Amino acid sequence: MEEYKQVVIVRSDLRMSRGKLAVQVAHACVSCVLEIVEKGGVWREWLNEWVRSGQKKVVVKVDSEKELEERYKRALVLGIPASYIVDAGRTELEPGTPTCVGLGPAPSNIIDRVTGDLKLL
Repeated sequence: MEEYKQVVIVRSDLRMSRGKLAVQVAHACVSCVLEIVEKGGVWREWLNEWVRSGQKKVVVKVDSEKELEERYKRALVLGIPASYIVDAGRTELEPGTPTCVGLGPAPSNIIDRVTGDLKLL
């Protein structure tokens, strides 16, 4: 049986508070699911399998905006549902600050091609 997961890549260089970090991760997770619901196709099948299998989620880190953007672009090339989260700037960060990228849910072996080498947050 194939494993499915959702991964959120977070910028560790921003040093967000725990609450801010939690909200940004939540934005990424919800945005990915909403995109899947809108676009459907094989992504919808992946979403259904992920829900059936327990909704595994993993949070990993990168050290810069550049690396965050590179990982996002790699996910798009591989056909993974992806959301690029940019902060509105109402609390801790400047408006327009990219904070994280949500990926999936998708088969783990595909997501690992983007995030498999990253450390857990």
